[in-house]
Amino acid sequence: MRPFFLLLVLFAITASISSADEALTSTLIAADDKRIAAMQNPVEATLATTFSDDLRYTHSNGIVDTKATFLDILVSGKTKYLGYDHIERSFTFPIPGIALMSGRARVRAETAKGQMDAVLSYLAVWRKEGDTWKFLAWQSCRLPPEEVKP
Repeated sequence: MRPFFLLLVLFAITASISSADEALTSTLIAADDKRIAAMQNPVEATLATTFSDDLRYTHSNGIVDTKATFLDILVSGKTKYLGYDHIERSFTFPIPGIALMSGRARVRAETAKGQMDAVLSYLAVWRKEGDTWKFLAWQSCRLPPEEVKP
């Protein structure tokens, strides 16, 4: 009887963790969708509340932006995100208050150098700051065309 009880307790704990991760994932998907919408239709106040003050945004070309420089290029229109479609997006939770988001996305953007239409592999970090999940870091690289799968 005792092993059965321990198994039942273990199952209850696992189910509880799984349910919590699902709820947290839903919250982060909504936050990420809000981030993408804000990048496509940049309003400084919305972007400022979405990004962490410690933002480090490393573009696929290696250029690194801080919160201030990234807000500037978005709000000024120096960079315009025309399309942003996730192909894959998943979350893991290594420690409380931190979420790692990884996947692939097709990103279309326009800068003074021209247009970009690429599939990117990325790793992003979300951090809970107070009661709000903030976008803390992004790093991406372009995938070669032969690696792009529908």
